[in-house]
Amino acid sequence: MKPDNEPPVLIITGPCGSGKTTLVKDLAQHQIKARQVAQEHSFVPDMWQKLAHPDILIFLDASFETCKKRKQFDWTVEDYKEQKRRLRHARQHSNLYIQTDGKSPLEVLETVLEALRIGHT
Repeated sequence: MKPDNEPPVLIITGPCGSGKTTLVKDLAQHQIKARQVAQEHSFVPDMWQKLAHPDILIFLDASFETCKKRKQFDWTVEDYKEQKRRLRHARQHSNLYIQTDGKSPLEVLETVLEALRIGHT
């Protein structure tokens, strides 16, 4: 059992381009430790659980168009759908789901901070 004063383990997952790296960096500026798990690249459905044992799993999502624009990848819709398939288990078990299309990094950060503050995770 984790001591009461120990901060929760936050894991961020989602498709490439959904904002995981940016959110982890922004949370660090608020002294909140979070780690991204590249579940979208794993064939093991619960890899996020095996690597980190999170207290809170945050799933960032974004459309194919948004992800492709943000990362400028040369992938197909089929590649994106495969990532989403690999992420299904994490999405089903997430404590907080955020659709990041049309949201600034600050808006995503504020959503997470508010959820942590009021305990909706």
